[in-house]
Amino acid sequence: MGIAGGTASGKTTIAREVAARLGSQQCLLVSHDRYYFDVVDPLVHNYDHPQSLDSGLLAENLEDLKSGCSTGLPVYDFRTHTRQEVVETVGASPVVLVEGILVLSDPRLWPLFDLSIYVDAAETVRLERRVARDMRNRGRTRQSVLDRYSQTVAPMHLEFVEPSRQRADLIVSGEVELGQSVREVLQLIQDRLRG
Repeated sequence: MGIAGGTASGKTTIAREVAARLGSQQCLLVSHDRYYFDVVDPLVHNYDHPQSLDSGLLAENLEDLKSGCSTGLPVYDFRTHTRQEVVETVGASPVVLVEGILVLSDPRLWPLFDLSIYVDAAETVRLERRVARDMRNRGRTRQSVLDRYSQTVAPMHLEFVEPSRQRADLIVSGEVELGQSVREVLQLIQDRLRG
């Protein structure tokens, strides 16, 4: 299952809560962020373009898991902006949940999802969340976050992320109480598992 949505829409929070409620025996959560290519200059790199991610490798990993085989997920070091030589070996799971802004925009990925979710939130909400997160967690200034947002995040959202919502089986709000969106996603998963 894929969960997409714009930056700071709430997709990661929803995905983590869904995975926690299903439990580690039933659900494997995979972040598309694991698949970034090495970055030479993070200050000018466009992290929001599909070419910044090794989605071909993610597709291979998902095919392994769908066939019931274990697979090696990449480990990305965000401090050095490089992929590590070591991989994390994981086994197949009844529910494989892949989250990331671009998971429904790549034609190698979205056909592999039995279910697709899009988390929607207004741009003003997403921007303020992004500013708060990047200032708190990444030591950025408000202006640097706003500059990055206008230069790459917003244009890539309009070109790649927003159009991918048309592939969603379910669109949930990233602005309502978390439990409400999580219940909607869990209901969809349970219906499909019973199905």
